[in-house]
This record gives sequence, C-alpha cells and structure tokens, in this order.
Amino acid sequence: MRLELLAELNAARASRRAAVVVTELPGGAQRLVQNPAGDPLEAEIRAAIRSGRSGVVEADGARWFLTAHVPAPRMVVTGAVHISQALAPMAAAVGFEVTIVDPRTAFATPERFPGVDLRAEWPDVVLPDLALDPFTAFAALTHDPKIDDPALKAALDAGCFYVGALGSRKTHASRRVRLAAAGVSEDALDRVRAPIGLPIGAASPAEIAVSILAEVIAALRRPGERIP
Repeated sequence: MRLELLAELNAARASRRAAVVVTELPGGAQRLVQNPAGDPLEAEIRAAIRSGRSGVVEADGARWFLTAHVPAPRMVVTGAVHISQALAPMAAAVGFEVTIVDPRTAFATPERFPGVDLRAEWPDVVLPDLALDPFTAFAALTHDPKIDDPALKAALDAGCFYVGALGSRKTHASRRVRLAAAGVSEDALDRVRAPIGLPIGAASPAEIAVSILAEVIAALRRPGERIP
C-alpha cells in the first residue's frame, strides 16, 4: 500500500469514517474510497460498508478486492431504566459499544449497569464528548423531555444511522411539536423510530430490548436502509 494511501486510511479510521480500499485484480493498483457516490463500484462499496465485510467483486468483466474499514458500531441510550439494563448486555454481545446517559444518579449506578460506560450527566454536557456520528445508534428511553429531547436533536444533527424514542404515538406527536419548535426539520423528524422497536408485541423490558436491538441491526445491515 502506498504511504499516502495509508495515511489517508489512518486519518479516516481515526475520525470514525468508513473507507474501502479498492484493489484491482490481478494488477494490484489501489485507491481509497470514502464517499462512494458516483463511483463505478458504488453499489458494491456501499454493500461492503453496510456489511463490514471484505471480498472480491466483479463488474463489467473485471475483478476487484474490496477491503472494508468500518468503525465499530456504537449505541448511545438516554435513560438508565429497566429496558436499558436488558438492552446494554444484548447490544454489547453483538458488537456494539454501549453508553448509557442519565443525569438521575439514583438510576445511573454501576451496580445497575456493571461494565457499561455510564455517564451520570445531562445530555448537553456529555454528548459533545461522545461525538455522535453516522455509525452510532441512539435510543431515547427516559420518557422525560428534558433529557430525551436535546439528545434526540443531537442524534439527528449528527446523522446517527438509527434514532428511536420510547412512547406512544400520541406522546411522539407532542415530541415532534417540541422538536420542530427547537429547529428540527420535518425530514429529520420523520427519521425517528417511534414507538421504538419492531412491532413484535413486546411486553416486558427484556422483550422491548429485543425489539429495539432487532430494529437497530436491521437499520445497520439491511439493504435499502439508510447508511452513510
């Protein structure tokens, strides 16, 4: 790999940007693609970014090896609640780096969330440090607008690949009004998955956690869903 290409790749990885090294076969000529829009292999590169897998692709009688460099997916949750207690270990088990944000110190305790990155602070304090990005899933689970609303706006502004919020359709309608008043566009509001989670009839906190995680994975991996 050329030194200048390696430097570009390292810069992309340090900034949590997806990048794909395209290697011509059998010649070995290489290029680095960070924005696949308009690239001759756009569909193949987007598929590699979505799956995080490297491999050989063929197009127009030629062959290339695509080496995918994709940031580890993260999940940021507002609300140190029962659903979060079930969701955090499930998400970690499938490869997400999980952070729980909740200023309510009675809930945000290490005893309730062992081994989890727990931030007992207000979202407007902690989220800039977390640097939300397009490889982050965000879930608002507190039912408290003072906590969830600013975090939802931050997640939408950052282009998180998944943004979901707990609550009924009536609750979400009120939430949309508040967020619109805070400057969130209608297109951005339409990205919020609410009620959060796949409609599997979940009742218990653990079942709701399963429905949320399944919806997050679908948003990350399924063709046709929004990806960077």
